[in-house]
Amino acid sequence: MATLTEEHSRLSNRLHAAEGSRTAPRCVREDLKRSMAGIKKRLLRLQREARTMIEREAEMKRKLLRLVAMPGIGEISAVQILAELAGLDEQMTVRQWVAHSGLDPAHELSGTSVHKRSRISRQGNRHLRKALFMPALSAARFDPHMRAFYLELQNRHKTKLQALTAVARKMLHAIYGIFKTNTDYDGAKLFPAIKIA
Repeated sequence: MATLTEEHSRLSNRLHAAEGSRTAPRCVREDLKRSMAGIKKRLLRLQREARTMIEREAEMKRKLLRLVAMPGIGEISAVQILAELAGLDEQMTVRQWVAHSGLDPAHELSGTSVHKRSRISRQGNRHLRKALFMPALSAARFDPHMRAFYLELQNRHKTKLQALTAVARKMLHAIYGIFKTNTDYDGAKLFPAIKIA
């Protein structure tokens, strides 16, 4: 599903450029629109089939309902996240989940004097990282606990992207917790030290 989404996004960008151009022929714009409509139909069909598969399995359905109950996660994102997490070993720890997603920090050290800024490793599942990005963006705006965490990181001189990546990592921690304990998301438990304004 991620490949179709990426293709739809690429076509959308090309269509936007073609519509802004005075030299792009009308037939090119129409072809791009037809291609996008075809991909959209395929995406909708895949989403329906994924939802049907989830409805058949009680455990998957339970997990989906827990995900959509989290601030920032809609049904489409929940299905994508669930698909990327479904094949993971039940015995994995939350640290292993984070490493699997590639959201774990990678520290660069050179000798004794050069310490570069940490960055995410990006060694893991890029589809899971992408599936967490929009929910993290939404949670950083609308979930009071995630927002407070996001703003606190910026106050500590982290860039917006670094803070957003940390929110995505925290969301993955929260997902791990709600799946393991079979409880709903509770921002106060995830951030016991953060005070909400």
